Amino acid sequence: MPKSKRAKIVHLTKTDKKGKELSLKLFANVQEAADTFQHIFVFAVENMRNSYLKQVRAEFSDSRFFFGKTKVMAKALGQTPAEEHLTNLSQLTAHLAGNVGLFFTNRDPADIIEYFAAYSQTDFARAGVTASQTFTVPAGVVHSRGGELPEDDDVPLPHSVETTVRKWGMPTKLDKGKIVLDAPYTVCNEGDIMNSHQTALLKMFGVAMADFKIDLKAYYSTATESVTEVGAMEE
Repeated sequence: MPKSKRAKIVHLTKTDKKGKELSLKLFANVQEAADTFQHIFVFAVENMRNSYLKQVRAEFSDSRFFFGKTKVMAKALGQTPAEEHLTNLSQLTAHLAGNVGLFFTNRDPADIIEYFAAYSQTDFARAGVTASQTFTVPAGVVHSRGGELPEDDDVPLPHSVETTVRKWGMPTKLDKGKIVLDAPYTVCNEGDIMNSHQTALLKMFGVAMADFKIDLKAYYSTATESVTEVGAMEE
């Protein structure tokens, strides 16, 4: 049977007046989108960057993204069969855990899955990110790309940043106005959970190790009133 459209009393978490207003707005917008679009995806973001998320929103201007409080979004969709906004929607709500969002669209799910499987933007890593490779700056004069380019194609780091890179952990010194290392210096090893000094050095040397990606977890289709796990499809 179709779900009753009668108003339901839903208690949101206690918060201040402004926070409550935002939660109520998010709650109402999620329910409105659920009534408007044919498919609802739960997605997670790796290495969040607002600029790239903005690009994705522009690409899917005919759809809607919500990246807010997961508890509020879960309440809006319904966490149990008795609370469901649409039939079987609580099965999708089970995937609303952690740093995730909701994506509402009328586009074909197969096209959505294919698009995001191929979509990735590489950027500079932030503290807490795992190093994807080992990066070592060779001994001698320190160049702007840290040994990634032949010396003839590179330029030495300006002497004015010597105190800064030394503060970030590199045992450098000035020799005739040039920044020098007496021995190779490994900024990070593959698999390291990097700190802010390591990521600052990587950014200075132009080494990007963070991939912005959107991982689709599962989706609900109103036509079938069913939930499909994306990972299970790919396997």
